[in-house]
Amino acid sequence: MIKNGARLSSQVCETQVIVVKSTAALTTLTCGGAALVPIGAEQGGAVLDPDFAEGTVLGKRYAHESGAELLVTRGGAGTLAVDGIPLGLKQTAQLPSSD
Repeated sequence: MIKNGARLSSQVCETQVIVVKSTAALTTLTCGGAALVPIGAEQGGAVLDPDFAEGTVLGKRYAHESGAELLVTRGGAGTLAVDGIPLGLKQTAQLPSSD
């Protein structure tokens, strides 16, 4: 299982993330169709999968239905996914109005 605070990098694009909240579901975390690796680890020479090329946005959180969250620290061309299912942007909470 990937731990909270882990810093990971894509093998196929510039994407880098920090695991904000980990769950057991994060065993097969990918970006652009290739597994994420720890920052600084050797890259495997993977190629960006066109089916997972929607990109990531710097500073945004991506969430999995299990409750896991990833914060993008460097955006890139790949799509974050778990078990081949793309992660969606986490919705921001609405603050009450101060009329």
